[in-house]
Amino acid sequence: LLNSFYPQATRLCTGTPYEGPTRAKRGKPEVVQNGLLRPVKLSRGDLYKPPTADELNQLKEAESLFHCSLLKMQMEELLKEVSLSERRKQLIDSFVQSVTEQLQTVPQTSDMELSDLSWLSGGVKVPFVLVPKAAKGKFHMAPPISVTIIGSYPLGTCTKPGISVDLAVTIPADILHPKDALNQRYPRKRAIYLAGLAQHLAASPAIGAMRYSCLHGNRLRPILLLSPPGKDSSSFTLRLHACPPPGFFKPSRFHPQRNNIRTDWYTGLGSSHEPPTPHYNSSVLGDMLPRAHLQFLTAVSSQCAAFAEGVALLKVWLRQRELDQGVGCFSGFLGSMLLAYLLSCHRVSNTMTAYQLLRNSLHFLAFNDLTENGITLAKGPDSTPSLAEFHTAFQVVFVDPSGHLNMCADMTACTYKQVQHEASLSLQFWDDPTVDGFHALLMTPKPMIRTSDHVFQLCELVKLQGCCKKLNLLSELMDHSGNYVLTALPFILSLLQRGLGQRVRLLTHSLTPDPEWPVESDAPKHNAQPPLSFGLLLNPEQAASVLERGPPADSPKAEEFRQLWGSRSELRRFQDGDITEAVVWEGETTCQKRLVPRQLITHLLQLHADIPESCVRYIGGMLDDVIKVGREVCSTGEEESLKVVQSYDDLSRKLWTLEGLPLSITSVQGAHPALRYTQVFPPVPLKLDYSFFDREKLSRSLVPHEVKPCPVYITPVQVICHMEGSGKWPHDRVAIRHIKAAFHISLGELLTQHHHYTCQPSPTHLDVWKDGFVFRIQVAYHREPQVLRESVSPEGLLIVRDNAEAQALEMATMQRPLLTSTLHGLQQLHPCFGAVCRLAKRWLGAQLFSDDITEDTADLLVASLFLQPAPFTPPGSPQVGFLRFLHLLSSFDWRNNPLVVNLNSQLTAADYTEIKNDFIASRESLPVMFMATPNDKKVSIWTKQAPTVQMLQRVVMVAAESLKILEPLLMDTNQIQDIRVVMRPPLDPYDVLIHLSPKQVPLLSQAVDPPHATFSRGILAGRVANTGGALPVIDFNPVTHYLAELRDAFGDLALFFYDPYGGTVIAVLWKPKAFTPLPFKTSQMVARRVEVSGEEAHTVPNVEAILEDFRVMGQGLVKSVEPRTEKWVV
Repeated sequence: LLNSFYPQATRLCTGTPYEGPTRAKRGKPEVVQNGLLRPVKLSRGDLYKPPTADELNQLKEAESLFHCSLLKMQMEELLKEVSLSERRKQLIDSFVQSVTEQLQTVPQTSDMELSDLSWLSGGVKVPFVLVPKAAKGKFHMAPPISVTIIGSYPLGTCTKPGISVDLAVTIPADILHPKDALNQRYPRKRAIYLAGLAQHLAASPAIGAMRYSCLHGNRLRPILLLSPPGKDSSSFTLRLHACPPPGFFKPSRFHPQRNNIRTDWYTGLGSSHEPPTPHYNSSVLGDMLPRAHLQFLTAVSSQCAAFAEGVALLKVWLRQRELDQGVGCFSGFLGSMLLAYLLSCHRVSNTMTAYQLLRNSLHFLAFNDLTENGITLAKGPDSTPSLAEFHTAFQVVFVDPSGHLNMCADMTACTYKQVQHEASLSLQFWDDPTVDGFHALLMTPKPMIRTSDHVFQLCELVKLQGCCKKLNLLSELMDHSGNYVLTALPFILSLLQRGLGQRVRLLTHSLTPDPEWPVESDAPKHNAQPPLSFGLLLNPEQAASVLERGPPADSPKAEEFRQLWGSRSELRRFQDGDITEAVVWEGETTCQKRLVPRQLITHLLQLHADIPESCVRYIGGMLDDVIKVGREVCSTGEEESLKVVQSYDDLSRKLWTLEGLPLSITSVQGAHPALRYTQVFPPVPLKLDYSFFDREKLSRSLVPHEVKPCPVYITPVQVICHMEGSGKWPHDRVAIRHIKAAFHISLGELLTQHHHYTCQPSPTHLDVWKDGFVFRIQVAYHREPQVLRESVSPEGLLIVRDNAEAQALEMATMQRPLLTSTLHGLQQLHPCFGAVCRLAKRWLGAQLFSDDITEDTADLLVASLFLQPAPFTPPGSPQVGFLRFLHLLSSFDWRNNPLVVNLNSQLTAADYTEIKNDFIASRESLPVMFMATPNDKKVSIWTKQAPTVQMLQRVVMVAAESLKILEPLLMDTNQIQDIRVVMRPPLDPYDVLIHLSPKQVPLLSQAVDPPHATFSRGILAGRVANTGGALPVIDFNPVTHYLAELRDAFGDLALFFYDPYGGTVIAVLWKPKAFTPLPFKTSQMVARRVEVSGEEAHTVPNVEAILEDFRVMGQGLVKSVEPRTEKWVV
C-alpha cells in the first residue's frame, strides 16, 4: 500500500501532528538541540509583523482552492514523500556514470548472420521470441554511439515508490540497415544488441542483479534492468533502452496504414493484399522518439513552475487505481504529455499550482473521450497521418509532437473508459465538502477485487490461440507479432460489451504486468503471465434481470440478435402482445439472479471465442455459501426476509384496524434486523412436530422435552406498538408498566378473537404466533423514558437525571425502530445492502466479536459504505461490500476521526464540521468507536457500551489479516484453500475452551463448518398454517442462558466469547488483573482461595474450582472444559 511510503502525509490526513523539521518564519535559522531542530523564539516585532505579499498569496490560495488549509499541507507533505532525496539522486548519478563507462568498453565483433547467436556466451539469452525463426541480415557487436538519460529522471518527475531511471543506448548505424523496419529485423537486432550488452556487463562488479523486461509489456521492446550492487540494490532500477540513431528510419514509413510485416514471411503463404501493421509500426516509432519527447517536455516544464509536482500528483492518483503499469497503461509519461497538451493549448495556466494542474487534468479526462475525438500535440499537418487515420487503426488516440506516433497505441477503449470513470468520480468526491478528498483519492488503493462488483478470469490463456483462429484474426496476430493474448483482448471486450449492454456501467480488465526474467533464461511465452482479469461495475436495476428482450421478430436487427445469442435466442410472446426475440436465463432467487452475468459471459465466450466454461473463473458469489439458507433452493436470505416483512405488514394492518382498545394505536414499528433485511439467518416459517415436545399444564403451550435434543430456535420478531397520549396515563413508572401489561392482554384477546392467532401475553410483551413466525409486540408510551428520569428528593424537589434504564427503553422503543425503518429504505435503494450486512455480521460472529460490534453497529458500519463510498461507487454485490467492510474496519482512524453515517442525507457540511469539532473537544469522554448519525451527533449511542479499546484493536487486527488473506484467495487461481478460512477464528490466544454438546446447540446448522450429523429439532416439512396451533418454545437457546450465567458469576475474572450462529465452543480469556492477589475479605471469597505468606493472607482465583463450576453450571450442555495456558496450577 502506498500509505507505507507516505507516512507524513498519512499522519496529516489522520490528524496526527507531524513532528519533523519545520521552517522558521521570516527565514530565521532553526536552533539545533540534542540533534533536533527547534523553532527559534520570535521577537514581538517579528511575531506581529504584517504578512508579506507571498504569504498573502498563499493564504488566498488556501482559502479559494482547498476546503481547508489541512488539504494544502497534506498535498505538500505528499509531494515531499514521493520526491527523491538528494542521497538517492547521488546514488543514481553515480551508478549511471559507472554503467556509462562500462558500456563504452563493449568489444567490437565481426559481422555474422542475424540468426547466428553462437557468439553469445555465459548462458545469456536473447530477450525475444524468435518466431518465425528465419530472418535476413547481418549483425555485429560494437560500443554504443551515445548513452543518454531519458524519461522522468532528468525531467524531475521521477517519484517513489518503484524508482526507475531510463538510459537510452544508441545502436551504431552500421549495425542497422534502412530496410530493417521490415519483418521484425530491427526489433531482433535491438534484442540481440541488448543481449550483447548484458553479456558484457555480467562480468562487472559494479553491477548488481540483471534482468530482462519489456517496456509496458510490449514484447517488441525488451529492456535490460540493472540494479546497483550491495545494500542499495532495491533502492532503484536502471532501465537500458536500445535505440536507433536519430533520423535513421523515415517516420513516414511507419504510417498506421502501412505494412511492415509481410504475410509470406510470417505465415509462409503468399497474399495479394498486405494488411496494415499499426501496432508494430508504433513500437518501432517509439524507439526513435524518446530524446525528442524529453526535449519537448523539458521546454514545457521550464515555463510552468509546478509542472513536476502536478505530474507527481497525477502519478500517485494513477498508481492508487492500478492504471500506471502494464500493457496499455496510462503511464506517467502519458500523464506528463497530457499536462503538456493542456499547457500548450492554454487549457491550464503556467502559474497554476500542482493541485490545480491535477484537478484540470482530471476534468479534461472526465469530459473528453479520446476513443471518439483524439488529440494531437503536433502543430501543423506536415504530411503526418490525420486523426481520422489514427482512429481507424487504434482505439484511443493521443498523438505526440512529431505527429507520427500514437502514444496510446496499446491502450484499449475499456482502459480509457476506466480512466474517464475514475476521473469523473474523483471530481465528484473532491467537490463534496463532506468527503476527505485527499485521503479518499490519493491515499486509498483501489485494487480490482475491491473496486469491481464482480470479477472473472480467463485462466488457460493458451486457449486464446483458438479464439484468434475462430475470429479470423490473422492480420491482427501478425501486427502483434504473435501475441495472441493482446490480439484477442479487444475483440473479447467488444463481444462482452455488446452482450452485457445495460447490465454494466463499466467493463474493465487487468493490465498484463511487465514480464521480468533472468538474462540466462529464454523470453517467456505469451501465455506465461497471470490470468486475464475482467471487472464488472454492475447497474443494480438491470444486472440481475433473467430476461434479455430483443427486437421484434420482423425487425432487421432480429438476425443480429440471433447471431449474438445463438441457440439461446427464441421467439416469445409478452403480455403486451409483442412477439420478440428473447433470451431467458436461469435464476429463481436473488442469489442466483445476481450471477446471471456469469451465465451470459460463459455462453458468449463459448459460442464466439471457443473459450470453454472451465477456463472462466467467476468471482462473484464465492462468499455466499456462509450465509445460505434452505437446502432445496439456494438463497442468501432475501426471500426469507421478504416473507417476514410481508407477514409483519399484514400484522401491522390488522393492529391498526383493531377496535375495542381504550386508546388508539398511533404507530406500529418493526425493531428487528429481519425487518430491515439484515438478519444473518432470517426466521423461516416453521411447521411444528407436536410429538417432539411436552405440554405446559395450564396454557397447553409447548415446552422442551428433557431427554430430546434442544428444539428449533424460534426468534421473536420485535414490534413496537405506540399508544396515543392521554391524560389518563399515570405518572408513576410502576403504574405505567401495569397499564402496558393490561394493553398486552387486551391486544392478545382481540387478535385471538378477530384473527384466531395464538397469543401469549406477559407483563413486558405479547407473543403472537402467525404464519409460522413469532412476533413479540411491545406496547410503548412516549413519555415513559421521561418518567423514568424523574425522581423526587427527600425535600420534595423534582429531580430529572438520565439513567441507564431510561436510555435502554428509549433505544428499544424509539431509536431502534427508527433505525430499522431507515435501513429498510436503504435496502430498497441498494438491493445488496442486506446481504453485505449479513456477510459482515457472519464474519463478526465467527470471529467471536458479536458482543463487541453489535448488530445495530454492524448495520451502521455497512450503511456508511453505501452512503459515503468514496473513492468507490456504492457496492453492487455482497462480495465487494464485505471486502470494503473489512477495509473500513482495519484502516479507519478510530482514534482521531468520527465515522459519520449520513442517513437519508440529512447532514449538511456545517453538521459535519460541528460533529468533528465536538468530537475533538470531547474525545477522551467519548466511545472509542464513535459513530454519528443525524439523530445522534454527540453521544454515539450505538457504541457507548462496546467495544472497549482492547477489543477494537483486536477487531482491527483480525479484519486486516482477514483482508490480507481473502483478497489473494479470491484472485489467485492457484489457491486451493477454502474461502471459509477467514470465518474460522484463531483460538490460540484464549486461555480456556468450553466445548458444547452439539445436540443442545439449537442453531448448529448455521455454523461455519456444520457437522454431518444432524439432530431432529421438532419441525416438519410442509405448508405452514396461517393461524392457530399451540404456542411454540420461543427464544430458547441454552447457550445464551449459560453465557449469561457465566458472565454474571465470573465476569470480574474473565471475558467470554462465542459465535452465536451455531458455535460449539465458548472461548474464555482471563482478565489481565484476574490473578493479582487481593487482601483477604470474607465478603470477597467467591471463586477464590486463600494463600498465606508469613502473617499476611491473600486471596487468588481458585482456578480448579472455577473450571469445575463451568462444568457444573453447564451440565448437559458442556461436553468438556479444556484449559489452554500455564498461568495457573490445577
